[in-house]
Amino acid sequence: MKKISTTGISTTGITRRSMLKTTAAAALIGAVKTAFPSGAFAAGTGPEVKGVKLGFIALTDSAPLIIAKEKGFFDKHGLPETDVAKQASWGATRDNLVLGGAANGIDGAHILSPLPYLMQTGKVTQNNKPVPMAILARLNLDSQGISVAKEYAETGVQLDASKLKAAFEKKKAEGKEVKAAMTFPGGTHDLWIRYWLAAGGIDPNKDVSTIVVPPPQMVANMKVGNMDVFCVGEPWNEQLVNQGIGFTAATTGELWKGHPEKALGMRADWIEKNPNAAKALLMAVMEAQQWCESMDNKSEMAEILGKRQWFNVPTKDVLGRLKGDINYGNGREAKATDLYMKFWKDGASYPFKSHDTWFMTENVRWGNLPGTTDIKALVNQVNREDIWREAAKDLGVAAADIPASSSRGKETFFDGKVFDPENPSAYLDSLSIKAVS
Repeated sequence: MKKISTTGISTTGITRRSMLKTTAAAALIGAVKTAFPSGAFAAGTGPEVKGVKLGFIALTDSAPLIIAKEKGFFDKHGLPETDVAKQASWGATRDNLVLGGAANGIDGAHILSPLPYLMQTGKVTQNNKPVPMAILARLNLDSQGISVAKEYAETGVQLDASKLKAAFEKKKAEGKEVKAAMTFPGGTHDLWIRYWLAAGGIDPNKDVSTIVVPPPQMVANMKVGNMDVFCVGEPWNEQLVNQGIGFTAATTGELWKGHPEKALGMRADWIEKNPNAAKALLMAVMEAQQWCESMDNKSEMAEILGKRQWFNVPTKDVLGRLKGDINYGNGREAKATDLYMKFWKDGASYPFKSHDTWFMTENVRWGNLPGTTDIKALVNQVNREDIWREAAKDLGVAAADIPASSSRGKETFFDGKVFDPENPSAYLDSLSIKAVS
């Protein structure tokens, strides 16, 4: 894949000397400063376009895009015509990305981190046609949930999924299907629920049926008995508890503390055509992430996200877990935990290549990618942490907030398994339940 240019910013056009010749030109200087107060672009070399078409799913981790729109960060960085459009499902997000903004689709999106890779390889596209994609940033860490139907309350299941094994076997012996819902095959929620089940000795390929349900439809489907367990982001686990339909067994931060979650994914051809706009977009999103991180802004953020045009849910369904107050349901509560969603803290915005390596390794584990996949080469194609670094520098991000390496190193999971991004095969070999031989 051709490496996307992020340099070559033109220095032609309006010069300082010519600007100062007339009063009108002096006014133009003020206009340029207003459009680009960060000083990221020289006069005349701003974004190539005035906006970008972005998609989002009604999940709390889409907040950076929504806040960037609501708080004027897109406007500030020269992208006032940016559109943030609600998508019905991750399948719809994929289809609109395949179309692209020029064909009434979208140019980029709040997206499941593995999905750009599955599109890049053609694994989830029509006729398996590859669609070159790029990840520009991570949008958040932690704060997804694994929730269970009320009928399993007496099992006492929490982090240890093995407590469901006998109940699932009993239900299957009665001729009934056990269904585990996630949001997209090979996506983050699919990987979390599979990891959790497998760690408890439940084979997600044999002992349960995995089904795909769009995030906003999870609660309604659990209510009518369409699934036994599900994994999804907030606010839907919280809403499930608030409606008394089920309970949260564990948050994903308890499975893997500080885990990566959603990403800002873009069509590679859009970045190639609009390198300045790509950086401007990143800077707007980064500023929104910093705003989202502040505890002082959580209440306002919950109110904004709850609006009809965004999530259309009560503020209380969003706010609690945003602040780390987790009502698991089933009589269990935890206040002021550090399991709240991180948008900027702990390098949340930076797209570590080591994390994408884990996502690809897990997709090999479950048979979504062949065992012969050159994971390192694939990650280097899609992950554009280099553009993130340029945008961070132009935005004046503190050196302490810019990771020194594209790897966060070894990661340890709740069951003691260790993932070394330098040796994915050893990790795969250590797992007893998997689809790959």
